[in-house]
Amino acid sequence: MQVLIQILIAVLFVSLVSVLGIFIFFKQKIMNKFLFFLVSFAAGTLLGVAFLDLLPEIIEEGFSEIMPIFMLAGILSFFVLEKFLHWHHHHTEEKEREVHSFTYLNIVGDAVHNFLDGAVIAVSFMANTALGIATTIAVIAHEIPQEIADFSVLIYGGFSRMKALVYNFLTALTAVIGALFTYFFSSAVENSHSYIAAFTIGGFVYIASTDLIPEIHKEKNLRKSFVQLILLALGIFVIWVVGEVFQH
Repeated sequence: MQVLIQILIAVLFVSLVSVLGIFIFFKQKIMNKFLFFLVSFAAGTLLGVAFLDLLPEIIEEGFSEIMPIFMLAGILSFFVLEKFLHWHHHHTEEKEREVHSFTYLNIVGDAVHNFLDGAVIAVSFMANTALGIATTIAVIAHEIPQEIADFSVLIYGGFSRMKALVYNFLTALTAVIGALFTYFFSSAVENSHSYIAAFTIGGFVYIASTDLIPEIHKEKNLRKSFVQLILLALGIFVIWVVGEVFQH
């Protein structure tokens, strides 16, 4: 029971990181000035998490021939989901502020990723408390840049600041689900973690390459485009640095 309490405290603390976005964009002027550029950073973080965080984990656990199939399944699944969201948008009569479909794709991808983070934290605490604490610190370090990026994507995609905050926090809570599932069904998670991670890689690559990067291409100003390139690379670099410093 003590281990379960430690796990729950850790994942709830990690989930609170998602509220950081509201402090970054608390002022409307700041939000309007930096939002478009942060989309570039968001694309970089998604690619960084996919190739520098999740993929190495899969390789470490044993990369099998079926893993690319799950990655492709992730890409195709997010493609189908986006098609459905487009269809739903064009067939609804509600006249609310237009919300781009990639915002919902980002929510799904982030929820799955947070589920995996919760699972990793739970496994670590089940091994020993010291490892659990170290892993929690590592996950938080990963989440800070990604959650800020996710928040910016939701705002850019059409969500209000409050709605983006609520959705960001709800997706963060999937870490609790992942932790509980792992605690009570550890053997099942051990066998499925790599497949879920591979599926998530496909989803993140799809969002970054088909939704966010095309948004970046809409900027024609050479100086601003160069800044976007720097931020895209910075998003990847931050994930790499955090992964090197806080390996879990």
